[in-house]
Amino acid sequence: MNEPGIQSLMDQETLDRRVRSGETPEWVAAHWESFRDGLLGERNDTPFPCFFGVESVQNGDPLYTAVPSMSDADALLTLRDRILEYLEVYEDHSERASLVTFFRPPEEPLSEREYHDALWHVLQTLHLHDPEPWPEDIPTDPDDPYWEFCLDGEPMFPTCRAPFYEERKSRYCPIGLEITFQPRELFERMDVTADTEAGQRAREVIQDRLEGYDGVCPHADLGDWGVEGDREWPQYMLSEDDSQAPAECPITVTRDHPKPAARLP
Repeated sequence: MNEPGIQSLMDQETLDRRVRSGETPEWVAAHWESFRDGLLGERNDTPFPCFFGVESVQNGDPLYTAVPSMSDADALLTLRDRILEYLEVYEDHSERASLVTFFRPPEEPLSEREYHDALWHVLQTLHLHDPEPWPEDIPTDPDDPYWEFCLDGEPMFPTCRAPFYEERKSRYCPIGLEITFQPRELFERMDVTADTEAGQRAREVIQDRLEGYDGVCPHADLGDWGVEGDREWPQYMLSEDDSQAPAECPITVTRDHPKPAARLP
């Protein structure tokens, strides 16, 4: 961790120091400033909705990496390696250590549809190059309420910020794509899953803050893992314009391992 280069796994102190000293490209600095200010600031006199995220940034808990492309195979394979490294160290780093990934912005602005495509290309590539089989207890069908994205045998919740959000500013990043990976184990350790009283209270607080912060009702796709009628995958990148969002989950998950070489991107 904290090796030289923007594609290394960095703790928050190292990232901030590198940004302030000018060691990072401008787009990395812009991402960090947007992420930090978004979580620690207010909008409509309301703090950022996810108070767990706010407290984690205040305490310097997250780990970070930067990805120089949303499509280049080498960049995405390096991202896979950083996620694997993160999964090895995050529990020792902090009980609230999510992995925040900053992607280099495209040369030309992208539509909402193109950002959805980019997210699922990233996740599909990670799955095709997963060093471990898909967990036996996690369904491969995204239309199952118990489905969620997995890597290295670890179920996790990737959530995105992107430039196309006009109304839902809690998901807005003016720079480019950001994906925050949070292992299921992280939520379970904090006792804030949907089946706990603490988790239900947390959801109520977050949704109240969401409405105040965004100025609109919480998104209809927001839900809880394992709850009948809720689905995990639409929450990774909430739609702003339903006509540009995928109607079905655009990822193919199999238990084949290792993946046949002919299917690699």
